[in-house]
Amino acid sequence: MTSETRESTTPENPWPVRTVARKIADWIHRLGAVWVEGQITQISARPGTSTGFLTLRDPSADVSMTVTCPIRLLRSVEPPLREGASVVLYAKPAFFLGRGTISLRATEIRAVGIGELLARIERLRKLLAAEGLFSPARKRRLPFLPKGIGLITGRASAAERDVLVNAHARWPSAAFQVINTAVQGAQAVPQIIQALSTLDADPRVEVIVIARGGGSVEDLLPFSDEALCRAVSAAGTPVVSAIGHEPDTPLLDHVADLRCSTPTDAGKRIVPDVKEETDRVHQLRDRARRALHGWVDTQCRLLDQLRSRPVLADPLAPIERRHQEIEVGVERGRRAILSTLSAEQAALASARARLTALGPAATLERGYAVVQYSDAAGNLQVLRSISEVAEGTPLRVRVVDGAVHAVTTGGESREDG
Repeated sequence: MTSETRESTTPENPWPVRTVARKIADWIHRLGAVWVEGQITQISARPGTSTGFLTLRDPSADVSMTVTCPIRLLRSVEPPLREGASVVLYAKPAFFLGRGTISLRATEIRAVGIGELLARIERLRKLLAAEGLFSPARKRRLPFLPKGIGLITGRASAAERDVLVNAHARWPSAAFQVINTAVQGAQAVPQIIQALSTLDADPRVEVIVIARGGGSVEDLLPFSDEALCRAVSAAGTPVVSAIGHEPDTPLLDHVADLRCSTPTDAGKRIVPDVKEETDRVHQLRDRARRALHGWVDTQCRLLDQLRSRPVLADPLAPIERRHQEIEVGVERGRRAILSTLSAEQAALASARARLTALGPAATLERGYAVVQYSDAAGNLQVLRSISEVAEGTPLRVRVVDGAVHAVTTGGESREDG
């Protein structure tokens, strides 16, 4: 067909629109019928018409198609179809020449039952668990007191009221940023994902709560959607799931960082109780006061014990005792020195007296004299014998008050005298 198109059409010889539309229709009409699964977002069945119109949406992607079917087929489905219902239909692609649009012509429609929905949720649960999205290791702790709390819930819903009332009852100054979205039906998942992205990008929001009241499996189906679970897993802000009642456990509960059984429980767990925290602060202050008083009392007793010791009771007494001891020592040293000095002076006087008595001066005073002569070298020598000098030798005679010089004229020995 492509080669024929290139050969048979030129700028001078183009195909008219009807020819192109007819060829597209011929190609599409050759396609076979297929089974299609999706979620109904819109139903149009006007009275007096033979054709009903449906808009079928892929719940995991922003893709939808128009479906046509006979009115009798649309009304024969049990339970009756409604917006948000999941269906499986057997349809053949059809191209309408007048509008140039493609749709699916359904010949069989089956509402997806609860059992099938639960089986599909279970298969998705196993897939996400195998990927580690449910792992406790990736769960993040909520801040003790978030400065901003994002809340995604239905408009004017009981879930919104339960979260806000209980949170403000516990912490009146809790700051909420509420985004209302659809919480069931075909638009729930894309709106919730968009709200999650908005809150996650806000630096003031430290916790995001997704809340909804109870409902049937079909009503809670958006909270088991794969796209929503992956968006929550990829969020940088901790997410709290508060969906339905205690028995309700959509897949969002497993992916979220904290699962609360009800919206009321979420309001109690995202913020602390101001009364409990005030009481805890008072208890800590009392404990700190008692501990401080106990420590001060212990130190006071220790100081009293130290002050009662003699050394601190009269700090000058040891100094005075030492002063007295030093004075006694000084006096003893002085007396010892004087005694030693007196003894040495007496010994010196005795030695001087002995030296005086034994010295030549004393002898000279008694009338003796010292006779000296000069030797060959010219040095004075004491004359001890008459044989040491000859006649005419100069002599030096020392007496007590000086010396006189004499010359030998002869000598007499002791025997001669």
